[in-house]
Amino acid sequence: MGKGVKWIEKAKKWTFVGFLAAALCCIGCGKEPIDDYATNVGYDKSAKDQNNTKESKKIAKEDIKVGVLHISDPADGSGYSYTHDLGIQGMQKNLGLSSKQIVRKINIADSDEKATKKAIQECVDEGCNIIFTTSWGYMKATAEMAEKYPNIYFAHGTGYMSNGKNFVNYFGRIYQARYLSGIVAGMKTTSNKIGYVAAMDTQSSEVTGGIDAFAIGVESVNSNAKIYVKVTNSWYDPVKEKQYAKDLVKLGCDVLTQHCDTAYPQTVAQDNGVYGIGYNSDMRKEAPNACLTSVVWNWSAYYTATVQSLIDGTWDGSNYYGGMNEGLVQITDLADFCAKGTQEKVDLAKEKLIAGKCNVFDGVLETNTGKKIGKKGETLDDATITGGIDWYYKNIKVVK
Repeated sequence: MGKGVKWIEKAKKWTFVGFLAAALCCIGCGKEPIDDYATNVGYDKSAKDQNNTKESKKIAKEDIKVGVLHISDPADGSGYSYTHDLGIQGMQKNLGLSSKQIVRKINIADSDEKATKKAIQECVDEGCNIIFTTSWGYMKATAEMAEKYPNIYFAHGTGYMSNGKNFVNYFGRIYQARYLSGIVAGMKTTSNKIGYVAAMDTQSSEVTGGIDAFAIGVESVNSNAKIYVKVTNSWYDPVKEKQYAKDLVKLGCDVLTQHCDTAYPQTVAQDNGVYGIGYNSDMRKEAPNACLTSVVWNWSAYYTATVQSLIDGTWDGSNYYGGMNEGLVQITDLADFCAKGTQEKVDLAKEKLIAGKCNVFDGVLETNTGKKIGKKGETLDDATITGGIDWYYKNIKVVK
């Protein structure tokens, strides 16, 4: 998966001042605060990308039209597509675009290449000059459509293909937030059994790397805990996500986490008196009595920077791989029912991540088959993390 891919971390940093101000305002007015960390993010117009020296043709802001493909319906109110759409909303607000400048295509199955191309073509026909395709399976169709329309810009999320011109890919160091959430889970469990509903098996480095980072975080505070993984083999399968969460509870898991699109692992946790760690969006609203924290994306950071580059004429065809330092990934505020001392452990670990003193996949790592990965004094490189993690960490067990 793209070991030759050139990953470039953009230097733009979008702060959370806008989110905090909006939330405080809502509280002061007696309204419910914004329930997610991925929208209404403050936009620092003074931030410059030091790597971005290549000039492109400028597109006037009023002429910008953004297309976006979603694997499900953001109106579901949680999960993957919801979070990406919050990022689109944040970008729209940050840049002052009208609703007519956003074209959404929803419930586009990423396993259906014909449907994907049709949705992209509709975006083209409606005048979009940049199109975001948010799910893994859209990759090949996006690449082909980018070749067909060289004057339109395409950005594909989670993949590895790009052409260095009008087609790029974007993702982030979500494993950093996964690691922190592992600390939360490791300190909370009393059964020492933690369940993980996963979309894909070890053929997906994205999913497996996240599981491993979580497991490493768990081990850092609880060497006795094990992570039990059930794989749905689908990016979006509500039936399996719910059933597998139930199966893990029956197995004795008292904390559930996930790399899947719905909030079912969290609601199942709440219904069964155990705890959960959400993903994509802040899932406390679905499971207020169970959700310890959520691993979340601030996609607004990326979408704002990318559309702004078209307005400024600074699009340079670079891929994007941001992390905590860029404000792209984080965990939400900890629930007050987390284990005592959890906040201190998380704060210390986060400080080390941001300072580069911890890179999660550091030194020699042992897999659950006894194989040794990595070298003493070194850390896995980005190409390996994004495309070469096809193994599970030593404290992981796969449940069939």
